[in-house]
Amino acid sequence: MCSIVSQPTSAPAVVDDPVNMSERDKESTVLLITANLGSIFDDPCETLKVWMNEFLSNISRLKPQFIAIHCQEVGGKHYETSMSHVDTFVKRLINSNELKQYNRVRIFLDEDFKQANKFTALGIIILIHDSLRNVFIWDFDANKFKAVTGKQVHTGSLENVTVQEKLKFPQEFFPECKWSRKGFVRTRWCINNSIFDLINVHLFHDESNLIAMQSCPSVYSNRRKQALNHIIKTFEEDKYEKFPYFLFGDFNFRLDTLSVVESLCAKAVPDYSRINGNITRVVFRRESNDQEVVLTLEKKAFLVPDETIFVNNEWLKYDIEPKTFKGKITELGIEFPPSYPYSEDINQCRSFMKTRCPSWCDRIMFSPSAYEFIAQDKAIEYNIMGLDVCMGDHKPVYLLFTLLPGKGKLELGPTSYMHVSCDECCIVQ
Repeated sequence: MCSIVSQPTSAPAVVDDPVNMSERDKESTVLLITANLGSIFDDPCETLKVWMNEFLSNISRLKPQFIAIHCQEVGGKHYETSMSHVDTFVKRLINSNELKQYNRVRIFLDEDFKQANKFTALGIIILIHDSLRNVFIWDFDANKFKAVTGKQVHTGSLENVTVQEKLKFPQEFFPECKWSRKGFVRTRWCINNSIFDLINVHLFHDESNLIAMQSCPSVYSNRRKQALNHIIKTFEEDKYEKFPYFLFGDFNFRLDTLSVVESLCAKAVPDYSRINGNITRVVFRRESNDQEVVLTLEKKAFLVPDETIFVNNEWLKYDIEPKTFKGKITELGIEFPPSYPYSEDINQCRSFMKTRCPSWCDRIMFSPSAYEFIAQDKAIEYNIMGLDVCMGDHKPVYLLFTLLPGKGKLELGPTSYMHVSCDECCIVQ
């Protein structure tokens, strides 16, 4: 399904506005956000409203000109029953007072869960301020850029939407060959003659703490490495010209569980519980008279006496998964607490769920060449959003920076870009 909201009924066929041409060398403020929305659609009465208010508050504070939100788990964890809440979410977002000056919108939401071999539950939300003139999106089918005008919302299946590329990982990548909502989506943009790709990614999670602690790297870490290498290779070898890219989403990167357990339990003795010979629980107790429990592990339980120890960024030394991609992708220094797994209790916004080891799952990374697009003499923020309110089990992570102009290879000219024709979608007045 595709619709346009508040789309002008006519538009010039080509970009020949001298004002636009004169502003192509201006810097622009960009805000990239990754947000796993799995929890908010399962609680539309509370968490969704809190999430929306916090998001809009941050937009008002940061005042970006170009906003790109990469969403995962659109429709929630129980998407068969909660996908209906997505439409309300979108309407409230684009019609909010805080976003009234963002007069161009592109939204792509993969909602067609009936196509199990294609469904990713990924979403991309692009909001463009009226002060930013030269913004173009690449059409992968027509092989050219198109000027962004009006507001378009694409939902349901995205298979025929040619200004985005959505791919699901090959079936052999999935544990036990069972389909799940994991894949990636790419869009390509030109802003003031700087060309770059935005890639939304959702990698595989840790299914069991007990299995994750068996080796370093874990079997889950190796699956994520395989999937991320697949993404990088896919775009390195496709038919399109190569440009710098920003890769952000829910990487599901975890602290190395074996190393964390060894650090927490250096002076503790494990006590194993088994059912039919299989380990179902491990309790680590100190070698002392009181036999204090320092860690309890189950498949989906990670219990420590004081969970606040993980707010300390010293634990980043066990964040080893991104290091295997050194030279291929990079990111700015992390100075914020883990982004997952937070309590879904609306009154426990800073507490972690007792299911997994807290980790920096949600990241904004980029190719080394994309670093040259970021103005180093201007403010840069790489941080977590909503630390003091409940945003679901994932806290959104954002990167605010100033985009330098003229970093693309494409020369702007009066006939370089064609507008999207109004007959491509229905127009909603």
